[in-house]
Amino acid sequence: MASSPPTIALLFTTFPKTSETFLQRDVAALQAQGLNLRLYSLWGGGGEFRGLPVRRFNLWRLVPLLLFIIPWNCLRRPRIVRDLFEGVLMRPPPSWLNFWENMLGAGFAGCFYAEFRKDPPALVHGAWAGAPATAGWLLWRILGIPYSTGAHAYDLYEHGGDWWLLEKLRLARFIHTSTEMGRQLLIERGIAAAKIHTIRRGLESFPELKSLRPDRRPLRLVCVARLVPKKGFDHQLRIYAALKHAGVPFEARILGDGPLHERLEGTVVSMGLADQVAFLGHVPHPDVWKHLAWADVLLHTGIIAPSGDRDGLPNVIPEAMAAGVLVVTSPVSATTEAITQERTGLVADVDLPQAWVAELKRLASDDALAERLRVAARHWVEENYDARKNTAELIECFRGAMQP
Repeated sequence: MASSPPTIALLFTTFPKTSETFLQRDVAALQAQGLNLRLYSLWGGGGEFRGLPVRRFNLWRLVPLLLFIIPWNCLRRPRIVRDLFEGVLMRPPPSWLNFWENMLGAGFAGCFYAEFRKDPPALVHGAWAGAPATAGWLLWRILGIPYSTGAHAYDLYEHGGDWWLLEKLRLARFIHTSTEMGRQLLIERGIAAAKIHTIRRGLESFPELKSLRPDRRPLRLVCVARLVPKKGFDHQLRIYAALKHAGVPFEARILGDGPLHERLEGTVVSMGLADQVAFLGHVPHPDVWKHLAWADVLLHTGIIAPSGDRDGLPNVIPEAMAAGVLVVTSPVSATTEAITQERTGLVADVDLPQAWVAELKRLASDDALAERLRVAARHWVEENYDARKNTAELIECFRGAMQP
């Protein structure tokens, strides 16, 4: 009788989450390759995903952890408990949010270690280097189960990076990052290059490349992003104002929600842009494709936020490239790993609205340029953003990490 494949426990902060469809695509691709997966959501989420149960961490389990499990482990595993308390007391967390994220991961490990001891997976993989990686790190300390982790833009940059980032990454079997920018930063911080693997996300299937709209006046613009500081929406609204002042007819749709929503809508009204710019709020991902089918150009005005947070390569950029939507982006972060000036798209400084006006005028009027960029962008996506090919690379990393 053939033995069943080894089990991989995948740990997420929240799964499934509507704004993280790329993680759902990753899991679906891993499942399609025949991996035996156990899914855990540390905060929210839960239920079922493609027939797989998603175990949600019930925070009420922290009560016996605090009252009984921690005191008992102070006697059984004094060194681990000592190291944890030293880590808490000797170095301040970068933010209260990151403190609680790491405490969430520690709480999960404390509550679930008996379950993992009884039925140990061959590998624990944290989707993020925050709470999920903390849980994997502690399960390794307690039970010796090997672990690996993702390390992406938020983990690396928000307030200078996760509280226990280097401790967790140095002991992980491998580290998955989706951009070369992230890989280089980790190498600069002293993580061994051989254990860092740049594996991009991917699409399960590629949409049909739509035709270039022959008359692009008014120019149809779309932005798909959370309404948060790192997306640079104040700059984007100034670009729209400059377009209007230059007499360039356009329509803009902004898809996404977030804490800046109310203020940005008020700014649009005060700038006299209400007839051109529409905020559509959160849009289910299947409907995002409909807006990409409508659009001529995707705008990405990412910046470095005051907290230090920034984008890696937002997944909507390769999605737009795959659909045949032209892309203009700021040069911040890893967006230029996909968008190369004059080859796969256009790049402009968000502090120079007139530069954006000039580039958008070109895309509205120069059919040869627009078509050349669209074809090259689609080719880049097919080469770099195929979920099956990229998942196969990730599976090889999993197999290597499960070896003794």
